[in-house]
Amino acid sequence: MNFIYLANKPHIMKFKPVAFLSLSAVAFLMACNNPAEKKEPVATNPIIGTWHLVSGATISKGQSQANSYPKDQEMIKVINETHFAFLNHIINTAKDSSNKFDAGGGRYTLKGDQYTEHLDYYKDKAWEGKPFTFTITFSGDTLIQKGVEKVEGTGIDRIVIEKYLKVK
Repeated sequence: MNFIYLANKPHIMKFKPVAFLSLSAVAFLMACNNPAEKKEPVATNPIIGTWHLVSGATISKGQSQANSYPKDQEMIKVINETHFAFLNHIINTAKDSSNKFDAGGGRYTLKGDQYTEHLDYYKDKAWEGKPFTFTITFSGDTLIQKGVEKVEGTGIDRIVIEKYLKVK
């Protein structure tokens, strides 16, 4: 199209400036909206992650028993937004089916410093469906949880204190 042709078509001449201004405005707005610059840090729940058990103690009927890990065991706990799982095995042992392994998991709730595990999956059905509430504290990459494990009909009634380090 040449200018003489456009001059004979006034409706086209009126449309072009409006279209140009509209496209310019859209381009300007898109350039101003840079999502990479506007990302704000997301507050995360400090309990979420993978935790390596480094020490633990149980107090049962007034008698305490301390365990240091990894003496002959290794345990991790994996926690996401809604669920937890723990995995525990003996290290430096036979590489066959005689190697003892323990695992469980389920849902959890966290209200303030009160962390409650709802054990939905476990090898011993007497433990399944039970809530276990712990008071938790954080110090840097360390998680300490203290609470009561009580399972009716099993003789289990003890205080448990566990110290975990966050796996990076």
